[in-house]
Amino acid sequence: MRDESGAVIRLEDYRPTDYLIDRAELDIRLDRHATRILAKLHLRANPAGRPAVPLVLDGDELRLVSLAIDDVPAAPEAFEASPERLVIHAPPAQPFTLTIETEIDPTANTKLMGLYRSGSAYCTQCEAEGFRRITYFLDRPDVLSVFTTRIEADRDEAPVLLGNGNPVAAGDAGGGRHFAIWHDPFPKPCYLFAIVGGRLDKVADRFTTMSGRAVEVAVYVEPGKAEDATYALDALKRSMAWDERVFGREYDLDVFNVVAVSDFNMGAMENKGLNIFNDKYVLASAETATDADYANIEAIIAHEYFHNWTGNRITCRDWFQLCLKEGLTVFRDQEFSADERSRAVKRIADVRVLRAQQFAEDSGPLAHPVRPRQYREINNFYTATVYEKGAEVIRMLRTLIGDDAFRRGMDLYFDRYDGTAATIEEFVACFAEASGRDLGHFAQWYEQAGTPTVNARGHYDAEAKTYRLALTQVTPPTPGQPEKAPQVIPIRLGLVGGSGTEIALSPAATAGHMPGVFVLDGPSATLTFTNVPEKPVPSLLRGFSAPVRLEIDLEEDELLVLFRYDSDAFNQWQSAQTVATRAILRAVGAGTPPAPDRRMADALRHFLSMRAGSDPAFAAQVLALPTEADIAREIGHDVDPDAVHRARQLVKVELGAALAAELAELYSQLSSREPYVPDAAGAGRRALRNACLDLFAAGRPAEGEELAMRQFRDADNMTDRFAALGVLSHLPGAARETALAEFSERFRNNALVLDKWFSLQAMIPEPETLERLRGLMRHPAFSMGNPNRVRSLIGSFAMANLTQFNRADGAGYDFVADMVLALDARNPQVAARLLTAFRTWKMLEPRRRAEAEKALRRVAGTPGLSPDVADISGRSLS
Repeated sequence: MRDESGAVIRLEDYRPTDYLIDRAELDIRLDRHATRILAKLHLRANPAGRPAVPLVLDGDELRLVSLAIDDVPAAPEAFEASPERLVIHAPPAQPFTLTIETEIDPTANTKLMGLYRSGSAYCTQCEAEGFRRITYFLDRPDVLSVFTTRIEADRDEAPVLLGNGNPVAAGDAGGGRHFAIWHDPFPKPCYLFAIVGGRLDKVADRFTTMSGRAVEVAVYVEPGKAEDATYALDALKRSMAWDERVFGREYDLDVFNVVAVSDFNMGAMENKGLNIFNDKYVLASAETATDADYANIEAIIAHEYFHNWTGNRITCRDWFQLCLKEGLTVFRDQEFSADERSRAVKRIADVRVLRAQQFAEDSGPLAHPVRPRQYREINNFYTATVYEKGAEVIRMLRTLIGDDAFRRGMDLYFDRYDGTAATIEEFVACFAEASGRDLGHFAQWYEQAGTPTVNARGHYDAEAKTYRLALTQVTPPTPGQPEKAPQVIPIRLGLVGGSGTEIALSPAATAGHMPGVFVLDGPSATLTFTNVPEKPVPSLLRGFSAPVRLEIDLEEDELLVLFRYDSDAFNQWQSAQTVATRAILRAVGAGTPPAPDRRMADALRHFLSMRAGSDPAFAAQVLALPTEADIAREIGHDVDPDAVHRARQLVKVELGAALAAELAELYSQLSSREPYVPDAAGAGRRALRNACLDLFAAGRPAEGEELAMRQFRDADNMTDRFAALGVLSHLPGAARETALAEFSERFRNNALVLDKWFSLQAMIPEPETLERLRGLMRHPAFSMGNPNRVRSLIGSFAMANLTQFNRADGAGYDFVADMVLALDARNPQVAARLLTAFRTWKMLEPRRRAEAEKALRRVAGTPGLSPDVADISGRSLS
């Protein structure tokens, strides 16, 4: 185990390592219970480190078998070994070798970190600190080594042996065993190390790089599943071509392999040349995967491939710089998906995720900066703040300096820091140099937690034909940061006339900034626009140009002007969301159904008649109401989740009834018997059709149930079948239970599809759901040992069922707390992620707040907690 003292690791305490490992030669002899690792490490003193100090190598649950220094067995007094560390008291002054033999049990490794078994295969996961569970090492990202790995295994058990880099040799090892040798010529930190051994099928192809090199690309899967990996392979090739075209980055090895495993704590891992994936993000067919699954596969394949340059060739100096690889790479995969699909729809989808996950994180006790200054357990900082907000910071940087300067800055960064472990300061300095701008104030986005609120107030002077826009910003206190400085906030803006015309911006209003962008970098500012012929409606934060909350003094009629006429698609969608949010908030406040407001229904009716045919994917986003979590976040304090649920349902029923005729007609027009193709156009049509079904069923439940059941049984693809099942799940009765039973029987042998079934039932907003959940845990397909099963059932309940997790009697909190404690000894990472469901407990009304706190204190007070869960429970209660 790692040190469980709970010591705080601080950025300001960073110092270079005292020793470097230039080369690591590993001989790994796979065995289910007694894998032997012989590691020959070539070390030297680091000129930047301290001279003549003991060498301390990291370990985690290791058993030392033997140790030699410069090929001579080490004397007992020369070292000290424990499962957690290996100390060489007086290392040689000159470069030396350390030969370490360890033994581990992959089958017993339920933490799924280090080397473990997934099904019948051996695989690894070493980020962030998993390599120390394989052998003793300087397990930190600023120690870059060239790895050569020999893997040996029983030929029948593991005919496929894969490692980092390029294949060097393979052959017979005697006794029914065989070996393969892999060499990675590019120095890398040990968190990027990987091996895989098992009986696997593959799909393969070749990709020719822009310089003409042929690269063999392959996706390995469990036997019999190769056909379901073809889309992932195609996404990989498209990612490689896109990175060459957009960022000029060419792949650098002779092979690129992806392996899908069924037991994985994360989504995927970017190990150099050997990406290991949760099979959820690789396997897909029309029968088993939704359009959303296909989009996720495309995005995550791209994300891990893009890490080859932003994360691998240039890694992070320390874990405080994690956003340097993750936030930057999320930005890159978002841009790839936007180019492959609809840019407007992708932007809306990304902002939905940001608000649901990162804004919630920013407003609670787990808030932290994009670059944290301290941590107790690094695994708990793979968060939406690091990933999603980190990507938004990159996007703002591009907005501030422009596309050309941004590309020059990226090229400079790649050229200057290739082969090194870099910092945020070094990254930002490249863009300051490329653009000639001082980015010191902008860099504060990396240091300050919290979501700023921008308040906008406008005044039109009809006589002078001027429009004055007053802007202010404030960021609320967060843990450890009670006082906040103003941020640099780029605000893309426009003015829309009441008749729908775009009003030209007077140059003086945004002088010194990018065209159409005003930078709010102080607590307040006032913009004055001249020659404005009519009272305008301001369109602010176009494209969601900054990760902030916007409060603006617009009447609903003005918001509907933006919805009808704004040239910015994001703000068109946002204006509709704001109108819907206000309607739901009124219903929450009234406690009874408010008088129907036909303006919203009329605006949607007009929108569907004008835009549904030309942009169905965008229309589907418009029809989707704000979520219950969105409404709770707007309320901000003393939230009653039951009241939020009732209010949202009232508005949904009202809209569904008012638009029933139009929805039914559009649903019928979009029905098609064309073969399923997982492309953007087809996905858009299916998304709109299913959005129509969902809203229609809310307004006319009896007819909606009949329509949904027909679609459920007649569907020729998972997108339509599962969407229909989702509609039925919110309509209590025999039809729902029949459909659920038919679905589970049809897919009883497909664990990933059953995950959808588990998740859907866990999110039913009914008091009986908790008992349903307990029953589903006894289902033969459910296992507490598989992270996907846990996330699909227990995670969906905790993260996505606002009313039942937050039951007033506290039963939902108690259930999740029990699951966290049950998981903690087996898989602390999964347990800690599950516990983050409590991140917004302080915004609840008093009774629920008290019940949530009681459950958290029970977890925090349990003896022997892992560092992962102890950290989350402690910070949640702070």
